[in-house]
Amino acid sequence: MSYRNHIRFLPKNHPYRKRKFTSAKLRDKAPLCPTIPKGTEVVEQLLMVVNNFGKSKKKRSRDEEADTMWKKKSVFFSLPYWEVLVVRHNLDVMHVEKNVCESIVNTLLDCKGKSKDHYQSRLDLQDMGIMPELHPYEEDNITRLPPATYTLSKSDKKMFCKRLFDLKLPYGYSSKISNCVDVEKYKLIGLKSHDCHVIMQQLLPVAIRGLMEEGPRVAILRLSKFFFGLCRHVVDKEEIVQLELEAAEILCKLEDFFPPSFFDPMIHLVVHLAREVRLCGPVQFRWMYHFER
Repeated sequence: MSYRNHIRFLPKNHPYRKRKFTSAKLRDKAPLCPTIPKGTEVVEQLLMVVNNFGKSKKKRSRDEEADTMWKKKSVFFSLPYWEVLVVRHNLDVMHVEKNVCESIVNTLLDCKGKSKDHYQSRLDLQDMGIMPELHPYEEDNITRLPPATYTLSKSDKKMFCKRLFDLKLPYGYSSKISNCVDVEKYKLIGLKSHDCHVIMQQLLPVAIRGLMEEGPRVAILRLSKFFFGLCRHVVDKEEIVQLELEAAEILCKLEDFFPPSFFDPMIHLVVHLAREVRLCGPVQFRWMYHFER
């Protein structure tokens, strides 16, 4: 499942919309930002839902449409205040940031089994009729995949890993990142959540400097800056509103370069993080570092 088309989270008069939908008629028909249902609306949708615990013997086929989007009714809706909560389920920034960091690093280094760019994803591009420069082709009875702008060459991989391996950080700033870098196999192993936190916000912009094409590199740098602004101890309401718009712009920019397989649910959740900061306050009071130390 791919979560794309983040242009719907941008305002109607945004330049990205004008670039994608050239005419005013197309812009009027363009999808708009989906509204988050209120608790009372969710309760009405759950009235006809019956909880069937255990494994279901009958499986629904892919072509068969479901009667409702809900599979079961959460026990939390039995609480009298649950339906009036603005944020009923908190997104953990720690795990979202960790998964986003791993997806980006593994895709840049083209790690086997962990990269979001593989043969099946290239076939998806061919079926969807997008990014023709990345479609697989036959040469001497061998299927070849064209190099992508978001993957590093062998020399760039070596430079990327060497930069992280040679970094000297202050005592207590993070764990020893060099222990997680395999310079010979060009991959990062054994990264903890805080390691990904430091890499995503501080080290990744340094490691990819001058290594990639400008387009995907700038998008990744903007994503690093977004997480840095999101994790501040002091939250400015005006800056948080700008971060909400920035998140949608970054994901639209990433869609120009990365394949649909890259946009899994964790990448999509980035667009909702700034909204929860605006409603619930700084992330330091809500993430899982306090419980998973």
